[in-house]
This record gives sequence, C-alpha cells and structure tokens, in this order.
Amino acid sequence: MSLVKVHVHAPRLRPSRGFTLVELLLVVAIIAMIGSLGGGMYMGSYKRLLVEKAARQFLLTAKYARVTAIEQGRPYEVLLNATEQEKGFAVTTTQWNPETGAGETIVVRDYYCKPVILEGNVTFEAINIATLAGEEMTDTEPRQKITFLPSGSAESAVIQFGDGSTHYTVVIIASTGKASLHEGVAEEITTAVVDLDAQ
Repeated sequence: MSLVKVHVHAPRLRPSRGFTLVELLLVVAIIAMIGSLGGGMYMGSYKRLLVEKAARQFLLTAKYARVTAIEQGRPYEVLLNATEQEKGFAVTTTQWNPETGAGETIVVRDYYCKPVILEGNVTFEAINIATLAGEEMTDTEPRQKITFLPSGSAESAVIQFGDGSTHYTVVIIASTGKASLHEGVAEEITTAVVDLDAQ
C-alpha cells in the first residue's frame, strides 16, 4: 500500500499593520469639525426657538386676558416691562379689597397664566399700542400695557419680539381683541382694518 502525501499550503499571514498617528489625528480632526458644525447649527436653532417661544407665550397671554376679561366682566391688562433689568410681561387686573375699601392692582398667577421673563437675547424690538384714549404709545416707554375690555374689544397693538436676527410679531385687533402671531418684522405685517360703519 502506498501512502499519498498531501501538502496543505496555509495562506501566508501578512504582518498586521495598525493606524499611523497621522491617520488617527486626521480622523479626530474630522470628527471635531463635524461636531462643531452641529453645535453651531444647534445654537442657531435654540436662539430661534427662544424668540418663537416668547412670541407664542405672549400670544397665549393676550388670549387669556381677552377671555378672562369677558368672563369676569372687568378689564384685564397685559403689562409689558421693557427695562433692561427685567424684560417680560404679565397679566394684571384690579380687584376690590373689602378690608381697605379700594381697588388694588394684582398680577394674575394661576394654572393658565404666569408672569413671563424673556430668556437669552430676546427683547421687545418694537412696541406700538393705540390706547383707548386714542393716543399712540411706542417702545420709548419702559412699562406699557394693553387693556382688554369685558366687551371683547382691546387696545390695538403690534408687538415685535426678536434677537437681532429672528423676528416674530403679535398683532392685536382693537374691535375684536383677537391676537395673531406672524413670523417677521412688524413693518411687513398687514393688518385688516374692520370698518364697523360700512354697510
């Protein structure tokens, strides 16, 4: 009996080669660059959202003041504080105090409405209020108010929120007291005028 010799050739193993220091540094640099781009985009989105949040909170506050004035049968006001120390807004009303026998202005704080402080670089960029007495108030006065009456009407107002690059505007129509939110600066917003005498 003859034996057959079988030769099995094992594949030659190449020496394993790792990454060089230059390759590792290049990968780290690419990851850092992608991360910084993402962080910049995040900060831009965050700042934009702060402006939109402030405008939406003001819109809801104005709607609350209108509805509550109608329900309670007395005026409610949205007080705007544009001072550098404390930028924000709140709903106020006058309540009768039986102990003193006089009316007192109180800030409304309940489940649906609380005073709001503007965050970050968000400010009142433009304030234009036509009061019930017919006079115009602009953003030169640090504390202003918009009055909502029990009849459902209010003082006409255009309030622009922004941070220098993003702008939102809230418009309040005098005849109905209804508020609406618009993206953009106040000059670009056209408001419909309701002519009550038209037939």
